[in-house]
Amino acid sequence: MLIPTYNNAGTLAAVIKDALSYTHHVIVVNDGATDATPEILGQFPGIQVVSYSPNRGKGIALRRGFAFAAQQGYENVITMDADGQHFADDLPNMLQQVAEKPGALIIGARNLHQENMPGKNTFANKFSNFWFYVNTGLKAPDTQSGYRVYPLKLINKIRFFCTKYEFEVEVIVRSAWRGIKVDWTPVKVYYPPAEERVSHFQPFRDFSRISVLNTVLVTVALLYIKPRDLVRFLLKKENWKKMWKEEVLRADESNGRKAAAIGFGVFMGIIPIWGFQLFVAMLLSIRFKLNKALVFLAAHISTPPLTPLVIFASFITGRIWMGQTAKDLLFTNGFSLASIRDNMLQYVLGAITLAIGAGILAGLVSWGLLASFRRKRN
Repeated sequence: MLIPTYNNAGTLAAVIKDALSYTHHVIVVNDGATDATPEILGQFPGIQVVSYSPNRGKGIALRRGFAFAAQQGYENVITMDADGQHFADDLPNMLQQVAEKPGALIIGARNLHQENMPGKNTFANKFSNFWFYVNTGLKAPDTQSGYRVYPLKLINKIRFFCTKYEFEVEVIVRSAWRGIKVDWTPVKVYYPPAEERVSHFQPFRDFSRISVLNTVLVTVALLYIKPRDLVRFLLKKENWKKMWKEEVLRADESNGRKAAAIGFGVFMGIIPIWGFQLFVAMLLSIRFKLNKALVFLAAHISTPPLTPLVIFASFITGRIWMGQTAKDLLFTNGFSLASIRDNMLQYVLGAITLAIGAGILAGLVSWGLLASFRRKRN
């Protein structure tokens, strides 16, 4: 059990006693406390203590605790906050999770609607859960709980940067990116009345840190992690077979749903948001519960060598809206920013029109072919 603490003299002794009633393997990280914490720790000779000064933040406390635990030969650590909100009688459940899911990072999911739960905590947790989903594609009930199981050998291979509360967001996102399984299990939680509560969370400063971190993580996810995972997925032959069988051929999906996915994919492949077409298509297909495999395949209508044809067709289609100001796609005076600017409106209007028309046509044709093919096969 790893307990990071900073000025929790009012609750620390009870938390340590609670932990020792279930395990003798207790490590407390004194993160530069300026209260009676050293005296309290002296009352428990059986625990191990990591102490330093000045205060560095929860992220540093956890990272130093991880390093110390690894030096002692531990393969996993279970972290519990020192403010008294966690219960050590959830420890057997956490240990069971270790046995059933070796190598996983397990988070104790709290009941976020119970009595005395601070409103700012509920909002911050929902905010964090949303961005965790954006960064990893994983739905999370609680991303800010400090009651966790960390697989040390895997965690210590990652070089972390955050030092304070935002570390607990960074560690689960980057663990998921590394392929470490992240899972949750229910735990109890106690929140004392507001007048008795001691918290070192500084809403403006710490929330700002978390917001900056999420901005960085989303940027990395969009520019590197998502493309990397897609390439890794496509390079495995078994994934193509699985995708074809479970997504493309899905027998439980109606012809209309399949046709809608194909039509939407064609629409997204032509719409003039180059560089973001596939990404937006995947996000929207998840949002509208469309067949992601069919959307992905159909969206490739605009990939080389078809790209020049799509651009040319879009420009020609744009003549419909330009009237007497319509232009021919000629670059007799060379290819320049001025020529792009002069032709841009016609191209954009044409691309949107072509995307809508081609998407509808593709959907109708697909529906007809699917209806005929599936009827014959049945």
